[in-house]
Amino acid sequence: MTAPALGSRTFGPWFLAARVKTLPAALVPVAVGTALASRRGQVRPGLVACCACFALLVQVATNMANDLYDAERGADTPARRGPTRVTAAGLVTPRAMRRALLLVNGAAVLLGLPVLLARGPVMIPVGGLALLAGWAYTGGPFPLAYHGLGDAFVVLFFGLVAVAGTCYGLSGTLDAGVVLAGLGVGLICDNLLVVNNARDVETDAAVGKRTLLVRLGQRFGRMQYLVQAAAGFALPFALGARVGAITLLASPISALAGRKLRRARQGRDFNRALGLAAAALLAYGVVLSVSLAPGR
Repeated sequence: MTAPALGSRTFGPWFLAARVKTLPAALVPVAVGTALASRRGQVRPGLVACCACFALLVQVATNMANDLYDAERGADTPARRGPTRVTAAGLVTPRAMRRALLLVNGAAVLLGLPVLLARGPVMIPVGGLALLAGWAYTGGPFPLAYHGLGDAFVVLFFGLVAVAGTCYGLSGTLDAGVVLAGLGVGLICDNLLVVNNARDVETDAAVGKRTLLVRLGQRFGRMQYLVQAAAGFALPFALGARVGAITLLASPISALAGRKLRRARQGRDFNRALGLAAAALLAYGVVLSVSLAPGR
């Protein structure tokens, strides 16, 4: 099959490369950070939109980099159980993917400029580290995902940094509550990675991608999911009993995803668990944001 050049009319491979089903991982921390900022005063809708677009583009760039570098390192093979990876499948050339990465990262920088102008140079390292980490997750001389650091990356950047960065970008303030909320989001978000790595443990091990589950086993992964879910739903209680109680409304979906993970044996079983984990993250973000909104 001929790989479509960047800019061609064949959009399907780029839709796959963006991994649209993972995008709640970008929007949830922005929603929670916006709710926290709104408790500190009125927020500007334009800045909220810039934060959301920046987060989405960073997520898409991270996904594209993962597609590219996993293909180059041999981690994505016909034996994998998950969705098609377009570089490995020959649907997009590595050169075209690199050009796409430059475009997406460039667009993220442009959309982040209004937040930089509003809050000053302190936002440069925040945005810069987010972009760099998305590349370093599977690229560079020390790819984080290949050394068992993918989980720490997700909790830090898709939880703490994303929530705190959004809150500060919109309000110019931070406090301990922002850290607790960001940690909760990061833990629930990382459960998507736990399910993903459980599905791919055999193919990852074969190419030396030493995720935590490759190092410690499937049983550890199931326990990790449960512990992170429990901690993620416990942390909002530190922000108030009402906040914690409302956030618990999302817990049945997370529990169902954990049950699917425990029983998963085939690729489609893991993919169903992954879909439920994504739904749990989205529900968690919605109810936590609602519970933190002013006047509630």
